[in-house]
Formats: sequence, structure tokens, C-alpha cells
Amino acid sequence: MNFIEINGQKIEILSKGTGKPAILILSGMGSPFYEWEEISSKLAETNQVIMYHRPGLGKSEYLHKKRSTENVNAEIPQILEKLNITEPIILAGHSYGGLCAQHFSKLYPERIQGLLLLDSTSVDLYKLDQLDLPYLNENDSDAAWIEICKEHAALSPTELLKLLDPVLTKEQQKLPKKTQEKLIAFYTNPSLYKTMLQEISNWEKDAEIIKALSYTGNFPVTIIGRNKRKCILNYIDDGVPKEEAELLEDTWHQLIMEQKDIYKNAKLLFALGAGHDIYLDQPQLVIKEIKKLIYQEYFNKKEMRDFHI
Repeated sequence: MNFIEINGQKIEILSKGTGKPAILILSGMGSPFYEWEEISSKLAETNQVIMYHRPGLGKSEYLHKKRSTENVNAEIPQILEKLNITEPIILAGHSYGGLCAQHFSKLYPERIQGLLLLDSTSVDLYKLDQLDLPYLNENDSDAAWIEICKEHAALSPTELLKLLDPVLTKEQQKLPKKTQEKLIAFYTNPSLYKTMLQEISNWEKDAEIIKALSYTGNFPVTIIGRNKRKCILNYIDDGVPKEEAELLEDTWHQLIMEQKDIYKNAKLLFALGAGHDIYLDQPQLVIKEIKKLIYQEYFNKKEMRDFHI
């Protein structure tokens, strides 16, 4: 399946496999689901795997509407209904997709069997803006990205291709040739930057709303963070001052650890040698932890049955 229609809007979707529970993966801000090929194919051997591009991303139709995590909360139930999925799902979210997953998990805990947060954006992301990071604030702050998105959104795909001259990462270059071509098209689509502009502009307010919601779920949760040392070295290689890189990564690391305080009894681990895109750096880890969430629920139910015998 390539497309479904939600509220009269064409949405690009990936759905493969048939087993239960279904696994819904929410990709990060400005991130294509094409990169998840290894993970989605492996999981689809035993379970139904679903991913979709939020409006404006990939081939999903862009409409001039406000985009926030609330939109995702409205889209997920409609997608599940379209696919005739009524049982609780395994929900996984990376980065901004993790923020969306946190929001959904608080609003609809009864629809979740297990939750995976993959280097997820924190509900306290405002703390990152309070850091003294002169170099990064000039080049990589929300304000800087908002201006970049505004400029890119006004260009044509041809102009973006010339301007950006997209060079895929080493991990992306390992993907099939057709997938690499899809990635280039994804990054040179003006609608991508229109959607990112909306998501960046609203995510701090979204985080405040999510933080204020109570968590009432009783499902297993796994939180995976990136490797702090690797990210510090990557920043330094890119010209970021060592002090700024360390301050940023120390804070991000702490925010990931604090997510465990939200989800009681959650499992917390950090992916050895992985940067922010853990699904590319450590795909086998992601597969393993999702499978554990599936079978943990199975064993929990079995233990309850055995207890009552």
C-alpha cells in the first residue's frame, strides 16, 4: 500500500506484514521512512509494520494548515481505522516522532501494547534553548532553522537540488539505489521545509501540553538514547567548540534519563557507538528491543493466566 486518504488528503504510507500486534513507527522531523527499510522488512516477517509521512513530507499532500503533535494524534486513529487495526499496537517514535508518541501515549494509553522512545525529543526541550551555546545558537538553533526553512520553502525542487547538492551519509549510501533516489527527492521537496517550519515553530508549546498531561498507561516502555561520546566527537569534527558540544550532549543525556521518571518501570539504555539516528547506526538493537516489547506483553499475560490457575 502506497497511499491512503485522510480528511480528503493524500497520505504516503508504508504497510507490510500481517502479524499482530501491529507496529507503528513515527519518524523524526524532516526524516523519511525510506531509511527504515532494514528494520521494517525484518519486523514485517512476523508483524504488520506501518509508517507514514506526515502531510508535506515525501509524497504526502501538503495543506496550508498548522502542524503540531496534536495533528499526529488525530491522524494515527484514522490510519489504524483505514487499516482495520483495532487491537493495541507497538508504538515507536524517533526524535520528534518520539515527542508525538509521548503525546499519543498519554491521550490513548488503551491503544498501546508497548512503547519505544528512540532518542526522543524531551517534553523539557526548552532547557536546550537556555544553554550558553554561541556557535550552535548561530548555526543550529530553532531560530536559525526557522529562517532556513522559510528560504528553502520558497524554492522549487530544481533550485533546492542545485542549492543543497544533497550528499547522503555513509549509512544512507548503503541503502538500495532506488531508496537513495527517493531520499534525494524527499530532501529537495519544498513542502518538506513548509512542514518543518510548522513543527519547529510549535514544538515547544506542544511539549508544554504533553508534560501537563497525566500518564495512566500500564504498558512496557523502552527508552534508547544516543551515545554521548560519539556525538561530542561528531560535533567537534564539524567545527563545534568542545565546550559547547559537551554541554549540549550532557544536557541531552540528562533529558533522556528523565524520560524514565515519566514512564515508571521503563527500561533505559544508551546505544553504543550510535548517533542521533540510532535506527541507521544500530538497526539490530532497534529490532531486538521492539521484539522484546512484543514478547514482554505476551509473557506478562501468560504469568497472569498461570497465577489464576
